[in-house]
Amino acid sequence: MIYDYDVTTGTNEKLSLSDYKGKVILIVNTATGCGFTPQYEPIEQLYKDYHDKGLEILDIPCNQFGGQAPGTDEEIHEFCTLHYNTTFPQMKKSDVNGANELPLYTYLKEQKGFEGFDEHELKALLEDMFNKADPDWDKKPDIKWNFTKFVVDREGNVVARFEPTADMKKVEECIKALL
Repeated sequence: MIYDYDVTTGTNEKLSLSDYKGKVILIVNTATGCGFTPQYEPIEQLYKDYHDKGLEILDIPCNQFGGQAPGTDEEIHEFCTLHYNTTFPQMKKSDVNGANELPLYTYLKEQKGFEGFDEHELKALLEDMFNKADPDWDKKPDIKWNFTKFVVDREGNVVARFEPTADMKKVEECIKALL
């Protein structure tokens, strides 16, 4: 269950996801130097619009995709607040795939695997890059890129996975339906 997991905040405090029982949670792996980085803006808007109604956001910076989240946790936080005025909690930079992945991400990927990219201007570029690296990439549940989002309902069920190519309006519709 999602509530069995902990994450570490950007200020090195342990955060138990059981603290979020009864809330809708958006979990997203982020990066500060990515083509999808402007998604911080609609994510912040979701937080402003729905936090008082029960939405929590877990921003987990990750440097595994093209080294696009360089810097310390403090530098990443400073970038996000300066450029996108983010107010939602930011976690410690962590791996989401591989030997050192957060156990939370192992669980999330078990619950919702990769189902393909939505139509997007970067879809072909991403698919071409992954096809060259691994012909079976699309059959694996791994996180493919920055700004992959998971939505957890108020009972702790992982109900949706949105790839970075998903329209943020779809993410918002999902969250609104759960609130």
